[in-house]
Amino acid sequence: MESKEIVKVVGFWVSPYSLRVEWALRLKGVEYEFIEEDIYNKTLLLSKLNPVHKKVPVLIHGEKATLESLIILEYIDETWKQFPLLPEDPYDRAMARFLADLGEKFFANAFMALCSEGDEKERALKQATESLEKIEEELKRKTSKFFGGENIGYLDLALGWIAYTLPVWEEVGCLKIVDSIQYPSTTVWKDNFLNHPVIKFKPLPKDEMVIYIKWLRKEVVSQIATFGPSGARAVLNIKSPPNSISNFWAQIE
Repeated sequence: MESKEIVKVVGFWVSPYSLRVEWALRLKGVEYEFIEEDIYNKTLLLSKLNPVHKKVPVLIHGEKATLESLIILEYIDETWKQFPLLPEDPYDRAMARFLADLGEKFFANAFMALCSEGDEKERALKQATESLEKIEEELKRKTSKFFGGENIGYLDLALGWIAYTLPVWEEVGCLKIVDSIQYPSTTVWKDNFLNHPVIKFKPLPKDEMVIYIKWLRKEVVSQIATFGPSGARAVLNIKSPPNSISNFWAQIE
C-alpha cells in the first residue's frame, strides 16, 4: 500500500545530494515539501533530525527521518513501489551500489582537483579519471539511454552530479575531466540525463553556482595551503560567503 504520510526534504538549493532525493521523489510521483537549510548557520531542525553529523539531505516521512542520500534513495524505492529505481536482479543491484560508491570517490577527487594546485591537483585528477574510466566502461556495455535502462534509475540519480554539477566545477577550475571524445558514452548519457523532464524541473542555476564555486574554491585553496588536503573540510566552518548567494554548499553525504 502506498504511503500517504507527509513527506519533506531538508536540503540545500544546489547540493547534488539533496537534488538526487528530489529527483527520486519526482520520478515516483511523490508530493513533498522542500525545506531550505543553510549549512553555515544550521537550524535547530537540522540539529534535531541529524544530531551527530548535522548534514543534509534529510528525508522526513511522517514521524521518521532518514539520513544520507544514497540510503534515502533506497528507502524511497522500498516505500513507493511505482517506477522502481534499483534493478530486480541481485547482482545488478550489487553492481549499482558498487558503482554509486565509486561515484562518491569520483566526486571527492573531482572536488579536490577543483580546489588544489600542483602535485595534489594532478593526483586528484588521476584518481578522478580512473573512476570515470570505469563509469565509461559500464555505459559502453549498455545499449539503453540510462544506467537504469530506458528510464532513469538508482545509479543515474547517484551519478547525476556528473551531468548537473561537474561542468560548473570544470569551468571554474579550468578543468576538462569529461572530454566528449575520450568519454563519448558518458557524454551522451549526460545529455540524456539533463533532458529528462524530471531533471529539467529544476534548471541549473549556473550563474549563482559559478559565483559560489569561485568563492568556495578560493577559501578551500587557502585552507589546503595552511593545513594540507584535510583543510578542505575546514572551509565548511566559514561564516561569510559572498553576499549574492543566500544559502551555501552542503556538507557531503
